[in-house]
Amino acid sequence: MPARLFLSSGDLMADRRFEFARDLQLKGDLPAAADLLLQAIELAPEFTSAWFTLGGIREELGEHEAAVSAFQKAQASDPGDRHGAALRLMRLGAAPLAGMSQAYVQTLFDQYAPRFESSLVGDLGYRGPALLFKAVLSVRSTARKPAFFKRAIDLGCGTGLAASAFARNADHFIGVDLSPRMIERARATGHYAELEVADMLQGLRARLDASADLILAADAMVYVADLAPVLAEAARVLAPGGLLAFTAETHDGEGVVIGQGLRYAHAAAYTRAAVESSGLKLSLLEDRSARNEDNTPVPGLVAVAAKT
Repeated sequence: MPARLFLSSGDLMADRRFEFARDLQLKGDLPAAADLLLQAIELAPEFTSAWFTLGGIREELGEHEAAVSAFQKAQASDPGDRHGAALRLMRLGAAPLAGMSQAYVQTLFDQYAPRFESSLVGDLGYRGPALLFKAVLSVRSTARKPAFFKRAIDLGCGTGLAASAFARNADHFIGVDLSPRMIERARATGHYAELEVADMLQGLRARLDASADLILAADAMVYVADLAPVLAEAARVLAPGGLLAFTAETHDGEGVVIGQGLRYAHAAAYTRAAVESSGLKLSLLEDRSARNEDNTPVPGLVAVAAKT
């Protein structure tokens, strides 16, 4: 993933103590790093990056309450929550499951954009677009319909990997992503007729009823806690006979959880129920991993749903 976000405190001495603390953290001297971060915070009490980094160290040291307190201070000092402290609090059981802040997602992927493909495909073995392409072909073949679509929407389009996989199967591709830097890279592919900086829900709400034949979301639902609003809008935007195809991460329990990778994992039963509640008909739901983490496939789902 991208380099660690740093938000300056505005105090040169505090920033320097933070840098020294990060060096000690990387060398494994966590107690000394924590001491230096506390010194930095004493100089700059609203130092978001220091509070967030301190929370991570406290968590690593097994100091649960101290970690929660530090992440709460990080969240309070930056209303946009660009570091994603809320997600850490959810994972620690100190906050209810909720959606990610737009500022966090945009910051994450703006940072990630320059090395997105090399990291995701090379390091993490990303295969989401290929899985979606195979699944859509299978569903169309079963229905004895051609896998060709006049208008397609790529939600969370990133650098354009999904559109590349479907390039010969769609006339008109619309890409939607919250990160302007990702949109820049998607534009360079030449696969998109339209590109929009927006989150998935905003992007769909801007579209007319029955205006798309295919909606893709490759590795994008992992940033959505509640699938229902996105699925409902997808159902409205799809033309009769159109398809929604998406990947998700999953888990063996019930409902939705926040995983170690700070992405949402949706149980298969939850995903099935969410699709059916949206008015779409589930055509395919398979256990398929779209990426690796620590050289191990992350449990995942591939879903294809049809507008009947």
